Amino acid sequence: MSDPAVRSLLIIGGAEDKVGRVTILRRFVRLAGGRKSRIVIIPTASSVPDEVVDVYSTVFSRLGAPQIDSVDPSDRAHSSDADLQELVDGATGIFLSGGNQLKLSQLIVGTPLGAAILRAYERGAVIAGTSAGASIMSQFMISMGDEGVTPRQRSSQLTAGLGLLPGVIVDQHFDQRARYGRLLSLVATSPNLLGMGIDEDTAAEITGGTELTVVGSGAVFVVDARTAVTDAHQAERDAPLLVTGAVVHTLPFGATFDLESATLTDFTERYADLAVSTSRDRHDTATAAAALRR
Repeated sequence: MSDPAVRSLLIIGGAEDKVGRVTILRRFVRLAGGRKSRIVIIPTASSVPDEVVDVYSTVFSRLGAPQIDSVDPSDRAHSSDADLQELVDGATGIFLSGGNQLKLSQLIVGTPLGAAILRAYERGAVIAGTSAGASIMSQFMISMGDEGVTPRQRSSQLTAGLGLLPGVIVDQHFDQRARYGRLLSLVATSPNLLGMGIDEDTAAEITGGTELTVVGSGAVFVVDARTAVTDAHQAERDAPLLVTGAVVHTLPFGATFDLESATLTDFTERYADLAVSTSRDRHDTATAAAALRR
């Protein structure tokens, strides 16, 4: 009897380095099998999908990936296409780009293509996503919401995600776009869920569904409100929320964290001298494309 597959997620906060040490993307290719990898890029969330495929294909090729394909359904019906599912079924690594996570939810979640991604995860293919591609990992994902530090009632909206990481709400561009408030507001109203905010150029590598290791130049913010006190059930729309007693963990590169018990399990001090970009998806992709053409 063969050993069970090791399930791996690489959840990236966006604007990851594509032209320097490419620490996070290098890790993705390694997890996908390196020179034996078969990578599928899903650029569906992006407004510039062709550029996204070009940029990531160039980076992954430079890192030794020998086979790179793209899957980009044009609508929900197209996600039933057998050829698209076949590419995903044969992949050792799947990469979901940034852009609009609501588009990902509408075109992929609950379709045969979405089921193929779940199958790939269960059989041991690494599933990576950056920005919007990070949010879609959750069972319930943040599809829109206000930014800012103060949590407010009804400041955010949850939509169905792929469900690769149940029990956790993922937010991205976390520090750069001041998304503390919206994540806190969501765990206040759903205290059974952990909130996970990921900075740009930073990734949460999750093994076996529970073991989180931080990679990159920023940090991963985890908030546990399971024993917190809140007035979320009484507050009026847009009112600031009471949230007291929540436990907050800020985890930099080198931290290992158990999501099931919500505890730190190890930490090795690391210094990642990587440049952090704060650009938006379109600008970030265009900048990387220009740099890679030099």
